[in-house]
Amino acid sequence: MLKLAEKVVTWARTKSPWIIHFNTGACNACDIEIVAALTPRFDIERFGIIIRGTPRHADVLVCSGSVTRQQRARLKRIYDQMPAPKFVVAVGTCACSGGVFHDCYSVLGGIDKVIPVSAYIPGCPASPEAIIDGVVKLLQSLETKEAAAK
Repeated sequence: MLKLAEKVVTWARTKSPWIIHFNTGACNACDIEIVAALTPRFDIERFGIIIRGTPRHADVLVCSGSVTRQQRARLKRIYDQMPAPKFVVAVGTCACSGGVFHDCYSVLGGIDKVIPVSAYIPGCPASPEAIIDGVVKLLQSLETKEAAAK
């Protein structure tokens, strides 16, 4: 019975991920592309992806922008509030490595300097197609990990 419950939870997690978006200090270009991916034109809901307003209900944290010293504690707090298992997607060059801001005095670097990242989506800005592809590949990797664990 426990195996069946685990299968149902994994199925639900991969077929209906709830995401939360957090900007750690971006120039807003990636934010616009993330919002564009949520519009009916790209129809991200066909994959069961729904955006949530609270980290306590989210499975995936979608981050854009390089991490500034001011945002470090906020990002860590949001990550800690998410229930396990949780996944982080870094969207854009700034979120992946710090981008053009990497030498600024107030920038720590990419998202992975503060929290573990599950998927990187490079680009300046990353296109909605790339964002959707990255999230879908993350979900597919969860399904293959589940199949390999059997």
